[in-house]
Amino acid sequence: MAGNWLPAAQLTGSGRPVLQPGEVECSLLSSVDLFSEETPSFPNLKAGLVILTTHRLIWVQESTTSPTAIFIPLSAITHIFSLKKSIKSMFASPRFRFQASLGEKGTKGVVVITLILRGKSDIDSFVEKFWEAWRKKAWEDGMKSGSEASGSVLGSGSGHGSGGDGGLAVRMPVVGVAGILRKEQEMWENTDKSLQEAFQDLNALMNKAKEMVILAERMRSKLLSGSTSQATGTNDEEIGTKEEMQELLLSVGIVSPVTKESAGALYHQQLSRQLADFVKIPLERAGGMINLIDIYCLFNRARGTELISPDDLLRACSLWEKFDVPVMLRTFDSGVMVIQSKSHSDVEVFTRIRSMVTTPDALRSGVTASDAAMTLGIAPAMAKEHLLAAEGKGLLCRDVSPDGFRFFVNLLQEVDADDIFLDIRVEVGVASVVDKLREERLVVWTCEKEMCGCPNEEV
Repeated sequence: MAGNWLPAAQLTGSGRPVLQPGEVECSLLSSVDLFSEETPSFPNLKAGLVILTTHRLIWVQESTTSPTAIFIPLSAITHIFSLKKSIKSMFASPRFRFQASLGEKGTKGVVVITLILRGKSDIDSFVEKFWEAWRKKAWEDGMKSGSEASGSVLGSGSGHGSGGDGGLAVRMPVVGVAGILRKEQEMWENTDKSLQEAFQDLNALMNKAKEMVILAERMRSKLLSGSTSQATGTNDEEIGTKEEMQELLLSVGIVSPVTKESAGALYHQQLSRQLADFVKIPLERAGGMINLIDIYCLFNRARGTELISPDDLLRACSLWEKFDVPVMLRTFDSGVMVIQSKSHSDVEVFTRIRSMVTTPDALRSGVTASDAAMTLGIAPAMAKEHLLAAEGKGLLCRDVSPDGFRFFVNLLQEVDADDIFLDIRVEVGVASVVDKLREERLVVWTCEKEMCGCPNEEV
């Protein structure tokens, strides 16, 4: 798409960019044009989504069926031009320019790139975040970590040496007002030193936390890839340990959660895409369908302090109809809402339910939602919805009693109501039911002559 000027960016299944280790999203803008006025050979990109991160400036083309993306490394930017305020700019779309050193056919060239913001967005806030991300140079943190560690060791050694020399010095006592002022000054200096050390420890802890989250994601991806390729030749204990590790690593958190501050007007759209990427693993573990309440708890736990409301989650799920994502929001007739994979089929569930209700115990006393939940390995509320759906398909029949619902297999499902020989087919169907009940020894009643006129025998 961008020729040899700009490298392609990798996208997830929902169209969100795959972030690099330690990379965090800072701001998002919609309907942005990216081009160069001085370089005609530079690609002219129209109406895309711009995502500013701590490492890159990513441009995503969303209008096509298969989204594509390119990026400009912030490390390649050499200069940022200030915004021009004029009367003409008040009536035109805001423009933002910066200079970058990019490559074309293996050679480096300096290009002045222009961004035109055609959507409703705050250009001043975006430029401020752009300056901040460029100045921080977060992409150099990995290279600086080794030098900082060695420097801290040297600094601690020199500190001990100075402390030793200070201990040998003779301190003259100071009395009067000068002594009080000196004590106050020493106390403030000690407090300031303690605060600086505390904040240094806090920053180090935050950096280590980011590294641990990145390490946990790498370990989880290796475990997930290893579980499929090495499924054979492992015992139950090893499999249980891997599943436990996957659950622990899954709850570590999302490195760059979508927030209202970073996404702005695109908050629910980007939240919907991030949620679609997040639910893939829980759906696989749950068999293709999971309760919306469970996803709400898992997603908020992964987001850490950036919690979302139930309304935001429901709105994000409802936007899946507009995107090409492999998941969907399903609402049962009773109002229970679940998240379901598009590849999930109810036929497999109905097959398991039918095999469950045709057992001798189920033919005698029926099955409840709790029984189905234990067999299918899902929540009782979802199991009840599956039983009601099977009843709607004619596979089951329901018995309502003070104890609740009990479901039985429908032995009359093959009777055609539109058949002209309905009476004969019903008699044949009843006879097959009687044979089935006699085989299972479930006949416990007899007809009375005064009620139906038939012989007094078991039916």
